[in-house]
Amino acid sequence: MDANPLNNPAPAYPTLSRRMGEQGIVLLEILILPDGSVGEIRVKESSGHKRLDETAVKAVKRWRYTPARRGSTAIEFWYLQPVEFSLH
Repeated sequence: MDANPLNNPAPAYPTLSRRMGEQGIVLLEILILPDGSVGEIRVKESSGHKRLDETAVKAVKRWRYTPARRGSTAIEFWYLQPVEFSLH
């Protein structure tokens, strides 16, 4: 069982983070609801930069997913979503 992200836009790189050279991967635990929207979000692993973590959470809140299914029924499902911020 798994949920799949749809064609979601990457988060906008925070200007100050870009200027300061902040990079990293934020690993989010997200609850995908049966309608494909995002319910809860928890930061499982920080990028090491609070600004990048907050930007990732804000962006993923608006994302849509193909929900996980048990048989033909869409179900809630916790999913690990990495969000990478890279200046290269």
